[in-house]
Amino acid sequence: MGILFVKVLVLVTCLVGLYSCHHPGISLDGKESHSPKTNFIIILADDIGWGDLGINWDKRKDTPNLDKMAMEGMRFVDFHSAASTCSPSRASLLTGRLGIRNGVTHNFAVTSVGGLPLNETTLAEVLKEAGYLTAMIGKWHLGHNGLHHPSFRGFDYYFGIPYSHDMGCTDTPGYNCPPCPACPQHSTTTSSHPRGCYSNVALPLFENLTIIQQPVNLTSMATKYADKAVQFIDYASRSGHPFFLYLALTHMHVPLVMTEPTCNLSCQDPYGANLRQMDALVGQIKAKVDSTARENTFLWFTGDNGPWSEKCEFAGSVGPYTGMWQKERDGSSAKQTTWEGGHRIPTIAYWAGKIPANVTSHMMLSTLDIFPTVISLANASLPPHRRFDGMDISEVFFGQSNKGHETLFHPNSGAAGKYGDLQALRLNQYKAFYVTAEEQ
Repeated sequence: MGILFVKVLVLVTCLVGLYSCHHPGISLDGKESHSPKTNFIIILADDIGWGDLGINWDKRKDTPNLDKMAMEGMRFVDFHSAASTCSPSRASLLTGRLGIRNGVTHNFAVTSVGGLPLNETTLAEVLKEAGYLTAMIGKWHLGHNGLHHPSFRGFDYYFGIPYSHDMGCTDTPGYNCPPCPACPQHSTTTSSHPRGCYSNVALPLFENLTIIQQPVNLTSMATKYADKAVQFIDYASRSGHPFFLYLALTHMHVPLVMTEPTCNLSCQDPYGANLRQMDALVGQIKAKVDSTARENTFLWFTGDNGPWSEKCEFAGSVGPYTGMWQKERDGSSAKQTTWEGGHRIPTIAYWAGKIPANVTSHMMLSTLDIFPTVISLANASLPPHRRFDGMDISEVFFGQSNKGHETLFHPNSGAAGKYGDLQALRLNQYKAFYVTAEEQ
């Protein structure tokens, strides 16, 4: 009965959806609506460090496009993810609510049957109801079975992988720590795999509800994401409908994949090479926006959490936020922790003619603010009977306000204690940690 219900929903989606079953070249009943509504593009980088952007930390020169976008828009230096691991931070971005409210406090896995609770309303669902075309390209990681799939969470079009690209073997394993082998070429092949390698399932690539490749060829992933994003922007711009594109990149999560056909000097610095590839992809999207919908498109670049320090030279930089106190005690200030390097993320907002150029904001803000801000700029309504942890910061973007959060709560994301518990509090320039000693 459950399978039949899902099949019926799929059929209904294909019949009435604007973008969910055919891409591109779909029909919108032959009418065009020339709406003045704002378009939104949110680009989310995976495991990127605050210090990875040259404009933040001049020890790297691998992000010329992002640095240029910051010079043409607004850069935020005290911007934070809502959690310091993948699934909780993404759930908070799309709901405007911390994990203790939306129910997502830890990462989903290959074996997960659930996902973001179905009674949570996503940003895509609100915008779709407001007349937007919606697309999700990239890493979902909020549930891939049944109605948890992005095609049922407000997105007209989906192209991407259901979880992190180290959660399933591929034919291009890339740079990792520990190194994980590629998928066995024959099912009878047996070998021992290091801890953390997923060798029992091959990573799938979805287009809407269909797996179109398994295992994924990671070397072509960035190109495919860019192509699909450009096609969607093209289609939506020609249709006259406002659009929302959520582009969740594979970069900079391990394994790092080299796209060059032969190994050259970039192989001496695989992280830098991947950073340059990500930067070029962002530059391609921005160029498309500038050539098609420059005046009414808000482009927001940010990250899901800080770098994964366990990956050593294959991880990004936290910049100056090294956390000397815990470092002296063999601790980390990166992903999974509530120290600054774990959730302080590089963030840039660009909207030609609307957001003032070459402005650096020192206000304390969060990915929790994305939901209410986008809803406000879209002239849509927040879902009723919900408590939101973010706030509308649209006036900050337009230079009309310098008010950020006075406090930010940071939940435990795996470093210690119970997942989702509020472990740290930022209060202006101060930070308090809540630690309960173990009984002796």
